[in-house]
Amino acid sequence: MSYKIKNIKQGIKAHLIRTNKFKTNLFAIFLTLPLDKATITKNALIPAVLRMGTSNLKTQEEINIELENMYGATLDGGIEKIGDNQVIKFYLETLNDNFLPNKEKLSSKAISLLLDVLFNPLTENKKFKKDYVESEKKTIKRLIEGRIDNKDMYAYTRCIEEMYKEKPYGLYKYGYIEDLKEINEENLYEYYLKLLNEAKIDIFVSGDFLDDKILETITSNVNIQKLEGREDKHVINTEETEKKEKIDIQTIKEEKDVTQGKLVIGMDIDYYKPNSKYAMCIYNVILGESATSKMFQNVREKAGLAYSARSTYLRQKNNIFIRAGIEIKNFDKALEIIRKQIEEMKDGNFTDADIENAKKYMIAGIKTVQDEQDSEITYYMGQEMSGKLLTFEEYINKINEVTKEDVLNISNNIHINTIYFLMDKHTQKQ
Repeated sequence: MSYKIKNIKQGIKAHLIRTNKFKTNLFAIFLTLPLDKATITKNALIPAVLRMGTSNLKTQEEINIELENMYGATLDGGIEKIGDNQVIKFYLETLNDNFLPNKEKLSSKAISLLLDVLFNPLTENKKFKKDYVESEKKTIKRLIEGRIDNKDMYAYTRCIEEMYKEKPYGLYKYGYIEDLKEINEENLYEYYLKLLNEAKIDIFVSGDFLDDKILETITSNVNIQKLEGREDKHVINTEETEKKEKIDIQTIKEEKDVTQGKLVIGMDIDYYKPNSKYAMCIYNVILGESATSKMFQNVREKAGLAYSARSTYLRQKNNIFIRAGIEIKNFDKALEIIRKQIEEMKDGNFTDADIENAKKYMIAGIKTVQDEQDSEITYYMGQEMSGKLLTFEEYINKINEVTKEDVLNISNNIHINTIYFLMDKHTQKQ
């Protein structure tokens, strides 16, 4: 496997991941801008509208027919939050040219189609097609309204909103219903043109190909040629940039129609040394990410207080989130035992064997990333967003270098910021 980055124009890069492990080629394009309340809903709407039709393929049905003609290629698009950035993303997966009956040049067709979807949308009188915009506004509205349907994710994102209130990362990635009424086919298209001139653009190709030919296909495409260079304005978030202010712990209880309580504890990591994220990864695995973790063993298995209990490390924002599904009546008991696990980490009540097992867990996960093309692209996009590039081998070496002292340093610089509890509104008040 080889990974190369080629600068096409200022602010526009091609990322070439050459590998013969797969029978498919995967093409991806990411448009990145800093999170902003004024534009977040428009950004969420744009990929949905772009997917509806291009100047050459005027309906979603025509696009789907073209994909079928490309041996059942698949196209997907959406929106993501990476640190303090909002990212519009599109993926197109095809069979590798080497596995086609006549070794057709399917890669060129795929690149052309993907670039057409993003940069050559269907317009009417220099506006998006009204029907498409109105239809997708309803879709986004349903997405926002249906956020509560996934109770676990709802509680997690609500905790983030409370921790990052009035800050970019607190914004919901799909935007806000109240913004939709102001969006129409004209102002959305005007914003789209602005986006094309300002967004950081990253084009990924993963598969078995010739670098020069793929690069030529991309750079010679008319949609790429008409793009101007731009200043890269994306926000770099690392363990060194995310300075935390100690605050009094806030406890928020929200009532909805739920049968199971959802407890989320958001913690700040007040530690900023370079490369400390690797020790944070190990800390998180021991605390709650794996099946042998303190959270799983003590909160779920021994105490029987949680249907699920785990922790996740949010690298870009230097946070750890503990998440547990519990009986609503067990809130106080569960919180007490969870706090005890955090204190045990501070007291160094974990073994060298715990660290070694955590390293094995992390390394196994890193190796798994290389088994999926989309995961591999996500990894390298994360590296691009952080402003640092580590190969998988270098990442593994960094994990292996973590010591118990490193983990203790992390343990003693972690503070609870927010305790969020989603509970049944019909629960009787005690």
